[in-house]
Amino acid sequence: MSKDSATTASRPPIVAIVGHIDHGKSTLLDYVRKTAVALGEAGGITQHLSAYEATHKNATGTHRITFLDTPGHEAFAGMRARGLEAADVAILVVSSEDGAKPQTVEALKLITAADIPYIVALTKIDKPGSNIEKAKMSLLEHQIFLEGLGGEVPWVGISSKTGEGIPELLDLILLQAEIKGLSSNPAAVGEGLVIEAHVDPKRGATATLIVRDGHIASGEFVVAGSAFAPVRIMENFVGKPIKEALPGSPVRIVGFSTLPAIGAHFTTVASKKEAEVLVSASRSIIPSATALRGASPSPTVATGDTALEASEEEAVRLVLPLVIKTDVAGVGEAVVHELNKIPSDGRLEVRVILRGVGAITENDIKLVGGGKTPGIVLGFNVKVEREARELAARHGVQIATFDIIYKLAEFLAEELEKRRPRMETEVSRGAAKVLKFFSGQKGRVVLGGRVEEGSLKLHQEVKITRRDAEIGRGTISSLQANKKDVKEVEAGSEFGAMLKTQALPAAGDRLESFTVELK
Repeated sequence: MSKDSATTASRPPIVAIVGHIDHGKSTLLDYVRKTAVALGEAGGITQHLSAYEATHKNATGTHRITFLDTPGHEAFAGMRARGLEAADVAILVVSSEDGAKPQTVEALKLITAADIPYIVALTKIDKPGSNIEKAKMSLLEHQIFLEGLGGEVPWVGISSKTGEGIPELLDLILLQAEIKGLSSNPAAVGEGLVIEAHVDPKRGATATLIVRDGHIASGEFVVAGSAFAPVRIMENFVGKPIKEALPGSPVRIVGFSTLPAIGAHFTTVASKKEAEVLVSASRSIIPSATALRGASPSPTVATGDTALEASEEEAVRLVLPLVIKTDVAGVGEAVVHELNKIPSDGRLEVRVILRGVGAITENDIKLVGGGKTPGIVLGFNVKVEREARELAARHGVQIATFDIIYKLAEFLAEELEKRRPRMETEVSRGAAKVLKFFSGQKGRVVLGGRVEEGSLKLHQEVKITRRDAEIGRGTISSLQANKKDVKEVEAGSEFGAMLKTQALPAAGDRLESFTVELK
């Protein structure tokens, strides 16, 4: 549908709030919305991309603003990028106590990539440790040039406890929207972005959308890539059923044919037939799953077995199957992000068999329980079906559920370390020079020497080398220093020793003590 200039109207701005973890993003929204979402979040951090509407009254009237609250934890970079893609304006939240932090810098890079204007909100100005000037200097060090410091980036100090500065922040948002000239045609075909998706156990595939242009009305069909849904159940950000969604609105739509991809663009059509045509066209241009995954960089190809031989070194290489189940699709991205941060080991390959949403089921257990090495099913904010738990116990599959992302990451790192195949490794503990050979018979030799590095200990194993070539190995069965039996001789000391060995050491040979460790 063409956009007639006569029907074009200003559109409420969509604002993404980004910044370092615990710098006050959610509490800022709490004040704006007069709610307490932050207090109810597990671990005190936002772990979902959430959309809210708010109104702001000023001298020019009452204005509607849509806010996107994004997680600050570095694992949720994908969610922040999607939020900024959907947004018109960004608020970069920076604690006036801490100044710029790693996710502050990362968020700025995403804002720059999205090419949208932004405002810096210096939070927590009511706290005793607040130092606005120091915080501004820390931003300047990262090339964030604020107004009054040689730049054009607007900023305001705020307190989400007292409300100080928040009206000025909302005015700045509206000013940025006015400068940008946001407009839309409410009568046009609805278009926008899928910002989150999950499977509701009772209602099925559900997605949260942001309407950037046009409208969505009951009776229409929403198409997002290879997924479509009749607009029968549509709710606003507080869960209230609505019949129509206008530009700038966040909405939840229930009943998709399949879970839409987060970040996908959507459009609306009048009939199911039109929706199916668009879905069919979308499927015809989607690359194969193999192409999307890309070729494995590993030189060893994993098979259906979960235990593989690792070649001539006779080290065992394991393939550990993993299923990831989360309440919403975006969190699955964060789990994979955390997995990718764990240092790789050539002896253990973690293979994600399935990344999905919804409860942990029997099928998830079967996917990772059929090989020689039972796998792990990770759950985030999901339930475990009773049958799944019973089957996991029978197959030795580990189920682990979490509601805080960093707890999941800690568990995963520890579990992979425990499951990593170990190899016997010889660790050098000391070296000595043989000064004199005294006697040798029936597999036992007596010699004198001097410790040059580390130490020699009673009952320790030693290598015997001559001109860097190993001539034999043995065990220290007796050790003396200063004509007294001892258990250890340190570097710089001379000693006498009896070795159990078939080799015949000579003066000038070298003894190297070692222990065998699993690494």
